[in-house]
Amino acid sequence: MFDPAMTPGQRLARGTCRHLAALGFASVEEVIPTPGLRVDVMALGPKGEVWVVECKSSRADFMSDGKWQGYLPWCDRFFWAVDTTFPVELLPDDTGLILADGYDAELVRMAPHSKLSAPRRRVITQIFARTAAMRLRTLRDPQIGG
Repeated sequence: MFDPAMTPGQRLARGTCRHLAALGFASVEEVIPTPGLRVDVMALGPKGEVWVVECKSSRADFMSDGKWQGYLPWCDRFFWAVDTTFPVELLPDDTGLILADGYDAELVRMAPHSKLSAPRRRVITQIFARTAAMRLRTLRDPQIGG
């Protein structure tokens, strides 16, 4: 179902998360790995791999993003998720590419692997787990807050 209340970026994130689930990944939207950074989608794979996906709905959205390289130390692989009208030639070749819409996505270009150190992996996995757990708790008990 099309949700007109969702922003274009939220629709890209939803389709991306659906595709990642089909690949065996658990995903969480809007994760803060460190103060000042907010990842659109973070995914944890079946073998513990961490993927970060930045959703860009337009050329202007991409051009105004000066923080994306700060996400690289927080993942094993980094991807862009865009729709089919996005000018993909703007995206760096050494990053992954996912074509998405509000319903699904397709992994077009696999991101290079840059293995996280064990201490960093532990930290980001804990952030991922706490973020997911707190959101689930808030869903079950909205009065608890977030």
